[in-house]
Amino acid sequence: MKTFTPKPTEIDRKWYVIDARNQILGRLASRVAHILRGKHKPIFAPHVDTGDHVIVVNAEKIRVTGRKAQLKRYKRYSGYPGGLKEKVYEDLIETHPERILEHAIKGMLPKNRLGRKMYKKLKVYAGDQHPHLAQQPEALKLK
Repeated sequence: MKTFTPKPTEIDRKWYVIDARNQILGRLASRVAHILRGKHKPIFAPHVDTGDHVIVVNAEKIRVTGRKAQLKRYKRYSGYPGGLKEKVYEDLIETHPERILEHAIKGMLPKNRLGRKMYKKLKVYAGDQHPHLAQQPEALKLK
């Protein structure tokens, strides 16, 4: 038996819009990563990007459970001595709410060239407007 490899002509990419209003961060991120990888399709192969494009709107209205809003920290490092910056979830949701969701989803994708290619198909917006109407995205309801 040979390994099944979907050809680029066989991959049918769709565009989905997901509303993040009142969704829990980790559960939404895992579902979006699932769609970006293409694991919901019967032609899925782990070595080929078979996933779809995902647009996430209302990222500013996402929820976290427990005391994560006060305790969860996001770090970034400039590469210089003393260049470690740290922000709490509450501060980051005020300034850059889309970064929180992007960070969570990126951590659930493969850490290689294929994962970077999948990540480029993700678009996250803080409000409910997005500039991708020409692609005719389908609304996707999550449980």
